[in-house]
Amino acid sequence: MTTRILTGITTTGTPHLGNYAGAIRPAIVASRAADADSFYFLADYHALIKCDDPLRIQRSRLEIAATWLACGLDPDKVTFYRQSDIPEIPELTWLLTCVTAKGLLNRAHAYKASVDKNVAAGEDPDAGVTMGLYSYPVLMAADILMFNAHRVPVGRDQIQHVEMARDIAQRFNHLFGAGKEFFALPEALIEETVATLPGLDGRKMSKSYDNTIPLFGTSKQLKDAVNRIVTDSRQPGEPKDPDNAHLFTLYQAFATPEQAAVFRADLLDGLAWGEAKQRLFQLLEAELGEAREHYIALISRPDDIEDILLTGAAKARKIATPFLGELREAVGLRSLSAQAGAGKVKKKADKRARFVSFREEDGSFRFRFLAADGTQLLLSKAFMDPKAAGQMTQRLQAEADTLELQPGDAQFTVGLKGEVIAQSPSFDTMEEQQQAMSTLRKALAELVAE
Repeated sequence: MTTRILTGITTTGTPHLGNYAGAIRPAIVASRAADADSFYFLADYHALIKCDDPLRIQRSRLEIAATWLACGLDPDKVTFYRQSDIPEIPELTWLLTCVTAKGLLNRAHAYKASVDKNVAAGEDPDAGVTMGLYSYPVLMAADILMFNAHRVPVGRDQIQHVEMARDIAQRFNHLFGAGKEFFALPEALIEETVATLPGLDGRKMSKSYDNTIPLFGTSKQLKDAVNRIVTDSRQPGEPKDPDNAHLFTLYQAFATPEQAAVFRADLLDGLAWGEAKQRLFQLLEAELGEAREHYIALISRPDDIEDILLTGAAKARKIATPFLGELREAVGLRSLSAQAGAGKVKKKADKRARFVSFREEDGSFRFRFLAADGTQLLLSKAFMDPKAAGQMTQRLQAEADTLELQPGDAQFTVGLKGEVIAQSPSFDTMEEQQQAMSTLRKALAELVAE
């Protein structure tokens, strides 16, 4: 089975060593898997949320595209494009915005952090908060759902955004699906083995801390940056502690296990910090030297990069354009030239009983079974993951003849092989309850027969 993977990188700066080890390198390796259908994009709409310097964004788009290509991304084997070259994405963003609860966006980490910072400073809670920042999760959901990505590699701080994309997808499917699941539910892919590199001062390598090591600077710039890595005051000959040395962490991220073991042993034996930095520089130069030459050549030919990105956008739009047409049809943005009668027939044909899955506030998953007119017939128990909930809906259909319906004072329960899996709404009379049980069995039978 092919797994669709989608990754974006915001175009607000020049890639550094941390970007390479934490995102670019593992993503390129993953793109080479035989069962992967990979989508990689420059998130330049996202950049507008963080940056109001047009020249910086323009330069960053060029540098980041050249970086991906220089590091080995094959545009013939993946879909590589600019977000802003896909007009279907902002239109989908609006469709999703119209079904996204404000309360969901109120809980977004980035927005809450801005509000908390303002409150702590005695400012208006929303001071400096743009609608771009506030609705950022919807744009990210559109990026993911436009291509129905199955997995989205993200850092832990981005897991919430993938979960919000799932919630938004479920809401749209429920409102407009009429039995069809337009959007697959994406999963966040956390690579536990991917390195989070320390910067020159030991904190996470980040442009915000100005502690980065340039990815494709000159050889001299790389060496100068390595020489600025903070170390302790232990002298040559004194044992060093590799587990608490930022320099060793950096070395280990690019070395083979054998190289790392030798380096660790030499540090414990008293290797001088100066010599240790020289070894790190040589290791990085060996890893990046060839790619640097490729990068320099690409940067000097921006027209070639433009052609690659436009080709990738055309490839992406072969999926996005017809899919958005389906979504427009689903929400009612339909051609007026269509026969009025055809719409009525279609609407009647769409009426059918259906299962609708959703996620609770506590993170558990449930499903409802709705009659053709939308009346709720059942509400399931809570499941720990969506897969278990989906499997139970399949069992309900496959084993419909063996369902155990147990009447109660106000509602009935539904069981399978002694396990209670769902319950009905409440009824005022036993007669209504019996009628609902009959309706349930008939709805399940019709669903199975289709």
